[in-house]
Amino acid sequence: QVQLVESGGGFVQAGDSLRLSCAASGSTFTNYPVGWFRQAPGKEREFVAGIGGGFTDYADSVKGRFTIYRDSAKNTMYLQMNNLKSEDTAVYLCHAIVFGYPYWGQGTQVTVSS
Repeated sequence: QVQLVESGGGFVQAGDSLRLSCAASGSTFTNYPVGWFRQAPGKEREFVAGIGGGFTDYADSVKGRFTIYRDSAKNTMYLQMNNLKSEDTAVYLCHAIVFGYPYWGQGTQVTVSS
C-alpha cells in the first residue's frame, strides 16, 4: 500500500513562492512516474507537472514558474512554485503510478491573493 502525504500549502500574495512536498511511504518514489495535479472550486482536476524516466513535463500555464523534482534519499517529491498568480489557487494533489495503479494524496490548499 502506497501512501502519499502533501504539505507546504498556504495563503500567499501574488508574486510569492511556495514549495509543496509529497512524502511517500510503502514504495520507493524514484522508480515510478509521479506528478502534481490541482483542482480549483468548480473546475476539473488538471495536470500541473510530472516526472518520470528522467523527463519532466509541465502544463503550459506553469512553465517557467514551477519546478518539479524529487529527493530519492527522503523519498519525497517537491513542487517549487514561483511568481504565483491568483489563478494558481487550488487544492494541489500528489499522484503516483505504482505497478500501474494510481495513488493520490489528500491534497494541500494553495491560495494566492491578488
